[in-house]
Amino acid sequence: MKQPIVIVALDVPSLEQAVEMVDALGPNVKHVKVGMELYYASGPAIIETLLRRDLRIFLDLKLHDIPNTVARTVTVLRGLGVDMLNVHCAGGRKMMEAAAEAAGNTLQVIGVTQLTSTDQAALNEEIGIPGTVEAAAVRYARLAKAAGLSGVVCSPLETAVIKENLGSQFLAVTPGIRPQQADDDQKRVTTPRQAADAGSDFLVIGRPITAAPNPRQALEDILKELEGGQ
Repeated sequence: MKQPIVIVALDVPSLEQAVEMVDALGPNVKHVKVGMELYYASGPAIIETLLRRDLRIFLDLKLHDIPNTVARTVTVLRGLGVDMLNVHCAGGRKMMEAAAEAAGNTLQVIGVTQLTSTDQAALNEEIGIPGTVEAAAVRYARLAKAAGLSGVVCSPLETAVIKENLGSQFLAVTPGIRPQQADDDQKRVTTPRQAADAGSDFLVIGRPITAAPNPRQALEDILKELEGGQ
């Protein structure tokens, strides 16, 4: 089984802190995620800075708007040189098709199925979607593939069923990765090894690395766990 790629989530509020974290992580960091907090604080400058360090970038802005607005936004973001960005599947097929068309052949667009902070009670009672989280994730994944997206963001708990239904080439990008059980806002989580065994292509890992006493060692330990198949 192919080893998944680890994307380190740079969930910090400034360009300076992001650069400090990249330096602290050392040469093993190859892929990073820039989310809303960092991008809204730093703008395109953070993308330019990270590209100068030869890093691959997942821009995690979770676009969700009318198709024309999303298409125009994707065109702008594609010009920054990022490798991957995401949209909310809840925006519908036309919106996702517009995003995929605007991305061209140089940018991977993936769809957010359900946030890993969403449990079944929230899905049913607050969001208003009946059934299980897994069923909702698969339904959105089917819609994303039909719209021409490269894959989806999903919990590692849904990776196996999404791969089974959508095929091994349809990307599964999975946050909610915890080397050990953690008491935080993530509900649907697994260890890196469990996510790899389920077929995840990318593991998005933030706090277990960036909040560790030694971020470089934390990253190295996760990579060793994945390489060793432990």
